[in-house]
Amino acid sequence: MALSRNSIRFLSDKAARFVPKTGTYPKGFLVGGIHCGVKKDGKSLDLAMLSNEHSNEAVAAGVFTKNKFKAAPVQVSSRILKEKKGEGINSLIINSGNANAVTGSQGIKDANDMVTVTDSVLKNPHNSSLVMSTGVIGNNLPIDNILGGIPKLALDNLGNTHDHWIKCAEAICTTDTFPKLVSKQFEINGVTYRLAGLAKGAGMICPNMATLLGFFVTDAPVTSSALNQIVKYAVDRSFNSISVDGDMSTNDTIVAIANGAAGGEVIDNSSSSAESFVILQNEITSFAQQLAQLVVRDGEGATKFITIKVKDALSYNDGKKIASSIANSSLFKTAMYGKDANWGRILCAIGYSNVASDHSINPNKTSVSFIPSDGSEKLNLLVEGEPETVDEQRASEILQHEDLEIEVNLGTGGGQEATFWTCDLTHEYVTINGDYRS
Repeated sequence: MALSRNSIRFLSDKAARFVPKTGTYPKGFLVGGIHCGVKKDGKSLDLAMLSNEHSNEAVAAGVFTKNKFKAAPVQVSSRILKEKKGEGINSLIINSGNANAVTGSQGIKDANDMVTVTDSVLKNPHNSSLVMSTGVIGNNLPIDNILGGIPKLALDNLGNTHDHWIKCAEAICTTDTFPKLVSKQFEINGVTYRLAGLAKGAGMICPNMATLLGFFVTDAPVTSSALNQIVKYAVDRSFNSISVDGDMSTNDTIVAIANGAAGGEVIDNSSSSAESFVILQNEITSFAQQLAQLVVRDGEGATKFITIKVKDALSYNDGKKIASSIANSSLFKTAMYGKDANWGRILCAIGYSNVASDHSINPNKTSVSFIPSDGSEKLNLLVEGEPETVDEQRASEILQHEDLEIEVNLGTGGGQEATFWTCDLTHEYVTINGDYRS
């Protein structure tokens, strides 16, 4: 791995352990990252690209922010995906350091120009690229720097090595402390396929989705319709199940691209492909969860990685709403930072969650526990509505660990589960965001 000293180059030991030293990457894709002059330090990587080099045109699916102030690249990319019905999408162009959000008609023009120049340099058909941006809101892009950087990146700095993937991951980062990259391989019907993806995000993280850009690609053959269904399912259980600070960004985008370069039977969402479809959906979902969890682990100023698991809910949606309510509670998150076993804050967040009906929560059936990360016995805090005599010393010992699981059992008999991932809220978070534009 060749992390240089240009951007996220001085990794702490804590951050470095999350950066892979090797990877297994899908066939037919080239990636890379360079500095083009968006970031003001003159050297940090700030322009990233992915290109499908396979002879077949790729298919794509995307999920975008629900913020009403959708950034220009969100508007342009969602339009292209809709117009092309997810077919013939062969490249991505991404800048960091400037979100191109709330930039009016100039922002739309700049995003379209990034697509046009990328397509031209890569010799793609018209509107074969998607565009993403991340960074400060409200400033126009230094578009000449970006448009001048695209040919340099496309012609001289793309490849399929691990180092190329690392540089691509670095080039989309802002306040991230490490590049987030995951890869894996799996089999369907005896054919080996590969998945690789990256994400950026550390703050302004809250569904739907987070200040989060990400993409993952596979060399599996799949129809655009099937990929779209899979991506929505996977994102709901991964990138839409994380929270750092409760703020929803203007730029959130997750895109998946498949080029079929590994061969095999095309997977669709019909009954004839049902078994292969489920395998691919499960592989992509677990992959997306792994990538999304890296975003939480890099939460701005965070010291804890917290898994909230809600069991025995009447429905998956009920379980997710309750888990989300806890995860976004500033009182809960600050208690976890202070290593304070104040479980009343958990109960409070459960109680005001926007569940489907009064039957979704029964205070007399609800149980709450801490699950220690060291594998030792769980610490019960509330059992079927009755408070336990909590061993405060043991609770404090559990809260010393970086990883913690909160288990909530609703006791409804519905049997549904949902999981959410969050972090604590610290003094450092305030420092980072109070000084973001300085």
